[in-house]
Amino acid sequence: MFETANPFDTPVRMTELIDWYNAATRDRDLHPLLLIGVFVVVFLEIHPFQDGNGRLSRVLTTLLLLRAGYAYVPYSSLESVIEQSKEAYYLALRKTQGTIRSDSPDWEPWLDFFLTALQRQMHRLRAKIERERLLMGSLPELSAQLLDLVRDHGRLTIGDAERLSGQNRNTLKQHFRALVADGHLSLNGAGRGAWYSLR
Repeated sequence: MFETANPFDTPVRMTELIDWYNAATRDRDLHPLLLIGVFVVVFLEIHPFQDGNGRLSRVLTTLLLLRAGYAYVPYSSLESVIEQSKEAYYLALRKTQGTIRSDSPDWEPWLDFFLTALQRQMHRLRAKIERERLLMGSLPELSAQLLDLVRDHGRLTIGDAERLSGQNRNTLKQHFRALVADGHLSLNGAGRGAWYSLR
């Protein structure tokens, strides 16, 4: 088992890691995904906090991916991909972390796991988008428009829908009822104060 950094070494190692990452990003020596993968595994090896390092590493991964231009990452959970392959995650982590402070670190086990997890995350999002596309294609045009409006605004009243779509109130009510019955939307509240949200 690898040893994490002691409290006295932690600030120095974290500074070294951040300086290395910033310089390597600036110099473009490595592909951004390799840089992020190495950053994460070294961060986890340093283990700067008593608790929550794994969760924080996933937040940092998302942040670094966004900064590198991978805009899709917030829409598909990397956390759940890792949850479903916990054994492989810990095995790859141990194999690489045990070598980090040696003369020849073995990055391959971790990077292989990390890149595969990102690929799975992307495939999941692609499947999700495809399901949405099929769903939208099977809905009447006004119902699909209402779903888009709810997505864009977070919540929608009949009055909002009337103003934004130009449709009459009774037609909108029918479409909203069908969307609620089919499980696409939730109805919140009652009467004039009622509003719809994504389920």
